[in-house]
Amino acid sequence: MLSYHSRADFVKLDHCPGLSSLSSLEICLAIIRRKRRSPYCLVPLAYDVLNARVTLINNLKKLLKVVKVHACGFCNEIHVGPVGHPLKSCRGHRASIRNGLHQWTYATVDYVVLPVDAYHLYDRLGKRIRHNERFSIPRIPAVVELCIQAGVDVPEFPTKRRRKSIIWIGKSEFVDADENELPDPVPKVPMKPLLTEIPDSEMVTPCNEEETIRLAEETPEAWEQMRRGAKKLMRMYPVRVCGYCPEVHVGPLGHKAQNCGAHKHQQRNGQHGWQSAVLNDLIPPRYVWYLPEVKGPPLRRELRSFYGQAPAVVEICVQAGAAVPDQYKPAMRLDIGIPASLKEAEMVV
Repeated sequence: MLSYHSRADFVKLDHCPGLSSLSSLEICLAIIRRKRRSPYCLVPLAYDVLNARVTLINNLKKLLKVVKVHACGFCNEIHVGPVGHPLKSCRGHRASIRNGLHQWTYATVDYVVLPVDAYHLYDRLGKRIRHNERFSIPRIPAVVELCIQAGVDVPEFPTKRRRKSIIWIGKSEFVDADENELPDPVPKVPMKPLLTEIPDSEMVTPCNEEETIRLAEETPEAWEQMRRGAKKLMRMYPVRVCGYCPEVHVGPLGHKAQNCGAHKHQQRNGQHGWQSAVLNDLIPPRYVWYLPEVKGPPLRRELRSFYGQAPAVVEICVQAGAAVPDQYKPAMRLDIGIPASLKEAEMVV
């Protein structure tokens, strides 16, 4: 089966004397592949990703009133369960004085879904953000910025939409095509209604167990839909991440703000080392220890090698009554029996 990856291939194909040797089916399939790579087909997906993110945050706010989540006050570790675990894994401030024990406090949604912010670009093809502009440009969640660049219209964050392709006049210089002959753009109606986040003051605890189970089953689907859709959007709209710190930038080139504080940033004058980002850079999963029995005994640090882990979103939903997703069963180590005592654990080969 033949495939064509550029418009020039079609032009050559039209002037090729051996055109009759190709079947019409092959030509149609090549045209379909071309259209599938169009950015306009990703606009509905961008709306779905943005709505899935809002659904995820709203459901987690409700589930956190039912399922307790603890966060360490000195490090970034969290634990889902009635009480915090006793594992000596803290690496925060003065951890040696506490013998590595965590000091647990109650967590919020930001501990479960890490807030990764990025600069909002009015023109994604414009000039790069300079260091003296770092405070004048708003920062929004990186997933929201990715959806805006993919076609979602958010009135609070306007962006430039081009109706004609740009004209390159140099290796890194271009001008916008003349759009005066085009008709005036018609005011767009949102393809799908955008959901809004519920404020914490208006959040209501689930009234019964059936509603809790419904939220627990709906939340992992929103989590997977957001990650799966964002991964597809990243194939068309590049995302950059610093190789030294967690800074993320949505756009073809990283910004020039010198705010990197990672190791030896003085030698780089605070500049970031930009590289292509992966999905976990944009939506980092917070892995927590899987609790085999919520109402059972707490985790024991002697049996640490027998416990599994899962993303915090999945663990919260499982403890709220949802079924364990198949893709996370190996990491949660459901097929491994936990010894009842340390003596029994020493007998395991």
